Amino acid sequence: MGTATLIGIDLGKHYFFLHAQDRHGHEVWHKKATRTQLLTVLANCPASTVAMEACAGAHWLARKLQAFGHQVRLIAPQFVRPFVKGNKTDFADAEAICEAAARPAMRFVALKTPEQQTLLALHRVREALVAERTATANQIHGFLLEFGVSLPVGTLAITRLPALLDSPAVTLPPRLISLLLRLHRRYGLLSEEIAQLDSELKRQLDEDEAGRRLLTIPGIGPITASCLLAMAGDMHGFKRGRDFAASLGLVPRQHSTGGRPTLLGITKRGDKHLRSLLVQGARAVMQRAPRRTDALGIWLRSLMQRRHSNVVACALANKMARIVWAILAKGGEYRAHPATA
Repeated sequence: MGTATLIGIDLGKHYFFLHAQDRHGHEVWHKKATRTQLLTVLANCPASTVAMEACAGAHWLARKLQAFGHQVRLIAPQFVRPFVKGNKTDFADAEAICEAAARPAMRFVALKTPEQQTLLALHRVREALVAERTATANQIHGFLLEFGVSLPVGTLAITRLPALLDSPAVTLPPRLISLLLRLHRRYGLLSEEIAQLDSELKRQLDEDEAGRRLLTIPGIGPITASCLLAMAGDMHGFKRGRDFAASLGLVPRQHSTGGRPTLLGITKRGDKHLRSLLVQGARAVMQRAPRRTDALGIWLRSLMQRRHSNVVACALANKMARIVWAILAKGGEYRAHPATA
């Protein structure tokens, strides 16, 4: 056990599978351990490099192992899969993690702090509540359409539902009215919970100096800025802004061969929620593009004349992601450049 320099761990809920290699890449030992046994085994191991897939519980375990003196490397699961030899087993996965971690050009996932994980949990709960509220609104619209009642699009129509049901012009079965009122109360409760989470996220953002600097970027509000701080991690892990934009899936896919480059649609890799927030923010900037007199406004209006609005939104979201990288990696805040003559 003393000669192991690289340890790969296949994470599980109750059991963990370890594969240890020496500095030449030869297997030294492998074993299966419970959660309690895992910490005991690694606490007694000499300081080495420990590699894991970036999945559930990986960031917590990584912080524990760093306290033991180990150097921890987290790898995205899709980068480990090509190194699995033969049939997929737990020990084969642990060996593949070691092989992937030993590659000089391997890209690793930045370790998240407990504060970042807590912030990310708030965003995930908010995202689920918004989806549930949308489903409730769709149910209300659908049930009313079954009886020939068409509500306007938007939240205002849902809030005015009780007044509509009391109108003599609307004749609905009493049980359906009772059900619709129950859905209306559920919609209101979900809206209150979302508003409370929004207030909590804004309060945490006000206490973060980097978050306040992100708010200076056009198209980035409190929710997007908070999500960026929770997801981005250490921006110094990206060499340049385009690398960060590529990690969010805001660059074209390539299918190039024979020296002839072919660009396809955007890759849509990375976090879907964060990418959608950036695209929505870009659309908000596009709506106000005619009133912008800076260099960004001129570039945006020129692009909107030549490309589809969806292409413009993704291009602007890509630019916003690069600005985010520059602000978090180099400091400062966004300042609009004046238009050149």
